[in-house]
Amino acid sequence: MSDRKNGLSYADAGVDIAAGNALVDRIKPLAAATARPGVMDGLGGFGALFDLKAAGYDDPILVGATDGVGTKLRIAIDSGQLDGIGIDLVAMCVNDLVCQGAEPLFFLDYFATGKLDIAEGTRVVAGIAEGCRRSNCALIGGETAEMPGMYGAGDFDLAGFAVGAVDRGAMLPAGVAEGDILLGLAADGVHSNGYSLVRRVAETAGLGWDDPAPFAAGSLGAALLAPTRLYVRPALAAIRAGGVHALAHITGGGLTENLPRVLPTGLGAIIELTGWHLPPVMGWLQQAGGIAAPEMLRTFNCGIGMVLAAAPDRADTLTALLADAGETVIALGQVTRGEGVAFTGSLR
Repeated sequence: MSDRKNGLSYADAGVDIAAGNALVDRIKPLAAATARPGVMDGLGGFGALFDLKAAGYDDPILVGATDGVGTKLRIAIDSGQLDGIGIDLVAMCVNDLVCQGAEPLFFLDYFATGKLDIAEGTRVVAGIAEGCRRSNCALIGGETAEMPGMYGAGDFDLAGFAVGAVDRGAMLPAGVAEGDILLGLAADGVHSNGYSLVRRVAETAGLGWDDPAPFAAGSLGAALLAPTRLYVRPALAAIRAGGVHALAHITGGGLTENLPRVLPTGLGAIIELTGWHLPPVMGWLQQAGGIAAPEMLRTFNCGIGMVLAAAPDRADTLTALLADAGETVIALGQVTRGEGVAFTGSLR
């Protein structure tokens, strides 16, 4: 009979429990800084608690959203520029929630890696906390998973989960009608969709992430990693002001596919493309990649990150309100009879 003892530990298998605990200690104050009415406890429990009555709701409908940041994460990892990717993660979730008329209440994140780097993890979660703070959304929990053999050296993945609430009877879309005015809110770059094509264009152009951006100051990587714009606060202000019938977050599928998602059967939209100029990054992508206009419009946001369908008699008031909130507002067109989106003019 053998007396051999292998003496293996979890650390020998590649999982460092102490590092995970150290990361939690670092991010606790980041999460605490996002507290808002309704938060009942800090990080560390088996579940996170939220009190809807303390948040001001008597008869709420809960709305959930989950998303990631796609292959934009590949650029962030390869370039080492991790500080904004957490903002992207939050924005992709909470911008969807507000399209239902919901106020984001709390957020949870999932961070999975082969070997945990505490400093890198802290930078990512700091971005998540910043995105939550800007959205008045509490970071109340998450999961850090160290999984050796699942991810290559230096790689990690992210997912986000947001929950919001809207009073019963106040959900959007509602009341969309022929003649409604379409107002576009400008994007802050590519946001977090279409990056597989972005990376292909950069490769075709022979550019690395540290090379100067052809369309902006600084490196290509930094320019492409501009965080997704958070529309929560101005969108909620517009909803509360009255006259907003629908909002569409312009993500994967572009204007072509996202706007019809909030239009009732029998209604479509007409958009005048000459109403705005493509941002420099979009112009570069189109030119360097030889991308046709229809492909641009169904892959990228083309400079429009959110679209509101507004009652005609409220469009001017809402435009002024949104502009005062710091948004660049573009009159895109209107809701019409029909199906889908018809584009007039040309991208420029």
